[in-house]
Amino acid sequence: MNETNKLYDKADAVNETNKVDITDHSLYKMSVKNNHKHPIKVSIVMPTYNKYHQTSLSLYGLSKQTFPHAEYEVILVDDASSDNTSNILKEVDVPFKFKYIQMKQNKGRSSVRNIGINHAEGDLLIFLDGEMLAPPAFIENHYKHHVHESNLVVTGAMHYEGVYTFIMPDYNEDQVAHLKELVGRDPEYRRLYENYEQTKQHSNAPCPLVTKEDIDTNRFQRLSFPNRYFLNSGLKHFGERLEGFTLPYIAFLSGNVSVRKANLKKSGLFDETFVGYGAEDWELGYRLYKNGVQFVLDPSTVAYHQEHGISKRKVKEQWGNHYRFVKKHPNIDVLILSLEWKELPFMHLHQTLVEYNQLEERFPNEYNELKHAFCTMLFRVIEYLNSGQPVTKLYDLPEGSEERIKIHQQFETLRPRGFDYLASSFEQIYYL
Repeated sequence: MNETNKLYDKADAVNETNKVDITDHSLYKMSVKNNHKHPIKVSIVMPTYNKYHQTSLSLYGLSKQTFPHAEYEVILVDDASSDNTSNILKEVDVPFKFKYIQMKQNKGRSSVRNIGINHAEGDLLIFLDGEMLAPPAFIENHYKHHVHESNLVVTGAMHYEGVYTFIMPDYNEDQVAHLKELVGRDPEYRRLYENYEQTKQHSNAPCPLVTKEDIDTNRFQRLSFPNRYFLNSGLKHFGERLEGFTLPYIAFLSGNVSVRKANLKKSGLFDETFVGYGAEDWELGYRLYKNGVQFVLDPSTVAYHQEHGISKRKVKEQWGNHYRFVKKHPNIDVLILSLEWKELPFMHLHQTLVEYNQLEERFPNEYNELKHAFCTMLFRVIEYLNSGQPVTKLYDLPEGSEERIKIHQQFETLRPRGFDYLASSFEQIYYL
């Protein structure tokens, strides 16, 4: 038994009562279970909305941590769910300090995370989505990075793993096909799925696949799958600390990321004008990056995302928030993300930004028209997507105009001078 595990008995002693302390606020009601006075080192802030089944399993996973139970807390912020999430407080039996914050009105992810931050006792904050299933060493592996360094962001979200813990009635066709493939790995999971197929017309409720015992034995991993999207784009070549990578702030993915509270106080909390899905975490990550925080990728901090139905509103919300992001920070190292719309890998975005910066440095008084056109077009990509306009004619100049001629002349010299990525990125949006 290691030193961490020896502290379990101590944690159980501190948490000997199930008394719940309740605070009523104008925006929410907070209930605290296991409200001991032992110093908290780590606060896990978990927003959730209508994910009752997945969140219950997530809390079970967090109760099995190797980190001393008395030294971390979980703050579950329920953004006015209409399902059974409010039952969680009386249903769960957890060994850690548990704060359940029930919003009286839906406020959005930025707002509820900020409320969680404001109630956090730990110096280290881990942001974890409510449907994330954390392995036993999850907290310990995040914490170890921050013990000797105070200026870090640590993420496991770039090594994304998914898992099907329930059969959800709102899965799309791709999810259903994927799940059918995965259940074939295990006879019991296949039996459960086949039984669901025969009876689903009689029920619209989620069908459990993974049990708590499956989490204890890691059997649930038979229904898990890797998604190496970010790593496939080439980020693995920059190492754990993303040295030399020009867009490190994209590692601030709030589904699974840790940062000291002091860094947030310096850079500011989540921007609450970002409502709905997307970009609110990158925007905060960008501010942390500009304040000199070091970003760390660690696959040992990975957690499993329990799959659920995908809202059709997500895409519209994502472009709306991305538009807020570029309006707030109309800088080239934010505007460059617009190229993701062209499905260019992040490695291409990085190389384009490297070359743009080299162009600025080597030719500070040249290429002014081309640079202005490039930044304007990058902004308009997101502006048009947000407004529902066709993304075309982003920089439409009259034939024979002086500016158009200059841009074409400047573009013709990019590749001969070694700016291949910049030339490629420019022409992909200039000629739309």
